[in-house]
Amino acid sequence: MIKFDWKGVFPAVTTKFTDNDELDFDAFDKNINAQLEAGVDGIILGGSLGEASVLSDDEKFSLLSHTVEFVEGRVPVLLNIAEQTTKAAIAVAQKALDLGADGLMALPPMRYNADAVETLTYFGAIAKSTPLPIMIYNNPVDYKIEVTLDMFEELTAYDNIQAVKESTRNISNVTRMINRFGDRFKLMTGVDPLAMESLVMGAHGWVAGLVDAFPKETVAIYRLVKAGRIDEALAIYRWFLPVLELDIHPKLVQYIKLAEVATGIGTETVRAPRLPLQGAERVQVLKVIDDALAVRPVLPVGSWGKLSEVTA
Repeated sequence: MIKFDWKGVFPAVTTKFTDNDELDFDAFDKNINAQLEAGVDGIILGGSLGEASVLSDDEKFSLLSHTVEFVEGRVPVLLNIAEQTTKAAIAVAQKALDLGADGLMALPPMRYNADAVETLTYFGAIAKSTPLPIMIYNNPVDYKIEVTLDMFEELTAYDNIQAVKESTRNISNVTRMINRFGDRFKLMTGVDPLAMESLVMGAHGWVAGLVDAFPKETVAIYRLVKAGRIDEALAIYRWFLPVLELDIHPKLVQYIKLAEVATGIGTETVRAPRLPLQGAERVQVLKVIDDALAVRPVLPVGSWGKLSEVTA
């Protein structure tokens, strides 16, 4: 079974498109380079931010193959599973292994509001189909199915279900998971505006969204918290929070892509039915981003980058 450390910052990267609605690998590579230079610890493809719902299977697999080749083993590359059928989920898991993925992130079944038994059977079937390590994405706010503590008890039977993207928006859930399971499941906070709070409470890592536009700041917060340098982390986090709140909106893809443009490491192009922001909404989001950029903090030396010793 493939193993890696479920800790650090794992960007849920955006998918870049050309004006002709094809995958834009040049723009994608520019952003991935910025993530790697900032010192991120993994890459997640095809998540909500990656516009998974509008990608074909061929596009997902092309994106995975390209990223594995581009990253060259510097960090783990994970593919998200967001499928409507168990059969399709298993096929994605098996293809991901063939194409060199290091791990998987798995949502409950899409469109159908599966009950607990159905959800557990679905996750179990995926786990049994692959040796890849799996992170369960627990987001009942957006996807309407909660993976409860009792359900996680059942999932301990699968050694390769190793981590949780904790997006219940309940900070106490971090403590509940640790109290019940100890270190059995690695906890990756998945809600940007609750990230520092979750890390302080014991989350092992951060599946981040605004990292796509602000990689150095995101990595700095994580590393400073884990080094016990809470005041320094808090100063960055307080500056960052208005921008981080762009992550919890139905148009998070458009918002974060607009932020990527503002920081010079992305494009605004989305795939229909999503459309670029217009009018008052665009002005409002740009103000949040521009206000932050106007007072962008100087980061502590060594709090990001490949040679950081902040947590040594």
